[in-house]
Amino acid sequence: MITEHSRITRIQGDIITVSAKDIGYGELAQVKSRRGTSLAQVIRLKGHDVFLQVFAGSRGISTGDQVRFLGRPMRVAFGDALLGRIFNGSGEPIDNGPDLIALPKIEIGGPSVNPVRRVIPRGFIETRVPMVDVFNPLVESQKLPIFAAAGEPYNDLLARIGMRADADVVILGGIGLKYDEYLKFRFAFEEAGVISRSIMFVHTASDPVVERLLVPDMTLAVAEQFGVRGKRVLVLLTDMTAFADALKEIAISMDQVPSNLGYPGSLYSDLAARYEKAVDFEGAGSITVLAVTTMPGDDVTHPVPDNTGYITEGQFYLRKGVIEPFGSLSRLKQLVIGKVTRADHGAIMNSMIRLFAKSREVEQKLAMGFDKTKDDERYLRYGTLFYERFMDLSVDISLNDALDLGWKTLSECFRPDEVGIKQEFIDQHWVKSEL
Repeated sequence: MITEHSRITRIQGDIITVSAKDIGYGELAQVKSRRGTSLAQVIRLKGHDVFLQVFAGSRGISTGDQVRFLGRPMRVAFGDALLGRIFNGSGEPIDNGPDLIALPKIEIGGPSVNPVRRVIPRGFIETRVPMVDVFNPLVESQKLPIFAAAGEPYNDLLARIGMRADADVVILGGIGLKYDEYLKFRFAFEEAGVISRSIMFVHTASDPVVERLLVPDMTLAVAEQFGVRGKRVLVLLTDMTAFADALKEIAISMDQVPSNLGYPGSLYSDLAARYEKAVDFEGAGSITVLAVTTMPGDDVTHPVPDNTGYITEGQFYLRKGVIEPFGSLSRLKQLVIGKVTRADHGAIMNSMIRLFAKSREVEQKLAMGFDKTKDDERYLRYGTLFYERFMDLSVDISLNDALDLGWKTLSECFRPDEVGIKQEFIDQHWVKSEL
């Protein structure tokens, strides 16, 4: 039922307050002002006071303007026609393509999938990034963040994975992106020829801040519909810290009692409600979520990465332009390593990481002034090869080729009895060298 109210009792930031009855949480409203019609959403109910956030901001709105409640929550268009399209933070096309008026609308921000309908993750998503595929594989229906400080190439990595990942549909949710970052995603997907299976919901830094809150929900709502229809969907979100900052700004405007560093006490629940959309549907498709979480001051104890770590199933640490092997973790990788992937995957992964850790110890020993031995030279050579062949983010290689390259790298630096791998795998894969 559509109802109209003409008395706005309070305007604070982008939040307006109206006195009304029989209004539901999350309901949409139109605010008619001298600048035109703006969309708003109910974010709090207190007695007869209804608090709404105006997506385009409250500039130009006065207490005498009309508020028209629409009797429904926010919706987004859905259908195959979305593939290859780009939308803004309100779900409107920004790619000069045709309108999608004829498509059915689906509600956003609904509950996560009933656990009864979920299955144990069992699929592997190949990204062609060795530090992901070999050492911390991305498992279908997993939720993983990329923790990175400002200035790290996290969007380049996300675009790279979106272009190469083995998925039916890739949906990008850009939150607070600089305009040139948005263009990089767009051009990268177009040049790689994957735009036809991609959908972008993009909120740029110049757009209203409150629209940041819509992007994850629209992205995940569309992903759910494709997943139910049997598609393997990869959702890329960047940056969830910008999303959390928008929550913080709204909470401050509503005079809520702040929690750690001013973030709302509901931060954990707000983040979990989005990440828990990752699911493997029984008898259908799946949703996998890979999200960037920037760390202010490179501080992992900051409230956003700290809460994220409790919700997600591991993390990738992006430091100095590479995925750091120590600290990065995929907690579900044991479900696919050696089962979906090659039998020698686990052996080569463990051996390479152990020997790389030893090469780091050698570097630290030499930095303290100890003499270099012949064994030290081999470990240092191995560390250099490991960095060039696996850690460099420009390396684009399939998992099986990366495993073969791992065997080749080990054989160039060590003897078979030094790598700690079962003899049956040595017999099958060891590459003979003159060492």
